[in-house]
Amino acid sequence: MSDAREDPRVTIVNEHMRLENEHDFAGCIAEFSRARYEVVADNALLDGGDRVEEFLVENKTAFPDFRFLPTRVAPATGCVVVEGRFTGTHLGSWRGLPATGRKIDFPMCLIFDFEGDNLVGERLYFDLGAPLRQLGVADDPNSPRGKLTMVLTHPVVIAKALLRMIGLGGNRKSS
Repeated sequence: MSDAREDPRVTIVNEHMRLENEHDFAGCIAEFSRARYEVVADNALLDGGDRVEEFLVENKTAFPDFRFLPTRVAPATGCVVVEGRFTGTHLGSWRGLPATGRKIDFPMCLIFDFEGDNLVGERLYFDLGAPLRQLGVADDPNSPRGKLTMVLTHPVVIAKALLRMIGLGGNRKSS
């Protein structure tokens, strides 16, 4: 299939994303022949419609205005790959973090797995640090504050790394 618009899998993925953006989770989940989400950033596996719905409801509770804005949809062998951005305003609890009122906007890559023309899974790839930094609960590790936090919270690891760097560490391989 040379044109992505002619691929029936792209139609299914676009409808799934449209329904999710409208917060019609029952409709969104109905696009799957077997509902399954994998959130790679925290190694979460949500298998079955009930688990997927819990995840989507948690996102809506935390970010009532959430949207996924696709920028590229590309069919590939056995899957459809989607690049885009997740946006929303943090107005409810999210993974134990009380509402901050802050806006988030970060890139994501989604891989929708298919068996033939049947949607059987969605894998979400994103840097979990991006929303946590935007919500004010994590620091950029390259910023002065992030470097100081790293030294204060991981002194043994940093000390060992410095010792290895100057040649005093015990894990060097001999030549």
